[in-house]
Amino acid sequence: MPAAARPQISVRSVGDDKADGVGAQIALPRVLVSAIRSDIVHFVHSNMAKNSRQAYAVNEMAGMQHSAHSWGTGRAVSRIPRISGSGTGRAAQGAFGNMCRQGRMFGPTKTFRKWHRKINQNQRRYAVASALAATALPALVQARGHKIDEVPEVPLVVPSSVESISTTKAAIGVLQAVGAYQDVEKAASSKKLRAGKGKMRNRRYTQRRGPLVVYNEDNGVVGAFRNLPGVELCQVDRLNLLQLAPGGHLGRFVVWTKAAFDRLDEIWGTGRGVSKTKKNYKLPAPMMSNSDITRIINSDEVQSKLRAPVKSHFRARRKKNPLRNLGAMVRLNPYALSMRRAALLAADRRSKNKESKIEAARKARTAALKKKHAGQKKKNYARISRD
Repeated sequence: MPAAARPQISVRSVGDDKADGVGAQIALPRVLVSAIRSDIVHFVHSNMAKNSRQAYAVNEMAGMQHSAHSWGTGRAVSRIPRISGSGTGRAAQGAFGNMCRQGRMFGPTKTFRKWHRKINQNQRRYAVASALAATALPALVQARGHKIDEVPEVPLVVPSSVESISTTKAAIGVLQAVGAYQDVEKAASSKKLRAGKGKMRNRRYTQRRGPLVVYNEDNGVVGAFRNLPGVELCQVDRLNLLQLAPGGHLGRFVVWTKAAFDRLDEIWGTGRGVSKTKKNYKLPAPMMSNSDITRIINSDEVQSKLRAPVKSHFRARRKKNPLRNLGAMVRLNPYALSMRRAALLAADRRSKNKESKIEAARKARTAALKKKHAGQKKKNYARISRD
């Protein structure tokens, strides 16, 4: 797939090679290389989509049309209002509350809710410019799900004579000639029955989006394309974010007529010049002319000004306590090793002397006890013998 940001775009033939402008090279409009800000597109789209909502609310009297009052305190029941009367199962049942049978909902919806949203004009224009730039990138168009394998070039420009076709048969021929009909078939085959109650609310089916045809003048092109499944049309002066980025997702597949493509610089400006249709409007200027940071950092101009990388790493030595660490003490006092050895030998001698003294005392005590009890043993033996 050829790169999108090419300086020249070719007008593709749709079967009639003699059509006006076929094969001509057109400079890529400045708006198609604008900065792509998906965050702004998502914000503007989510707010724009709210502007087509219709107000809804529950009946303001729903759940409140009961004859009920609270029993107050002192009857060992909650203070919720209760149905008046007696003699029926409904009597004395709770009413009005959202936890009660046939009660109102919590926070009943109101028609005076804030349904619509105001959006800054500059934000809207920035979002549309970003969405237009995304339509010129084949990667984003394919990532969105469009089938453009047979499309010769993105953005796709067809002759202005396409605006004059008036039959759907001719429209299909145009899309087939430029390889865009595969996307229409994908949209047609995606038609499915909607899940949920929307089936009963005039939105019974769901379907994927197909190509967006952008024209300058309607000389029959709207009637020719509007019946194709998934195909949408838009006049170049009325480019709509809801069509350029459905669902807030960038990368709509757009088929431009040459007349519409030529007018993009006039409508959006050339970056340096202001727009001719939007008062004092200039396209948002990018903060960087080259956003490839890796390429900038690795360039010879930047690398020549940088200092050489540090190869050796100095690591601070951990300080050790000489009173607890023998090695540190020996480095300070070499004689400490001899002193330590002498102290260990002395401790060993003391331990052995202490053990020998304890053993001698134990033997002396045992001998004394034997001598003390020797006479008593003889007397005990003599007494046992007499008995």
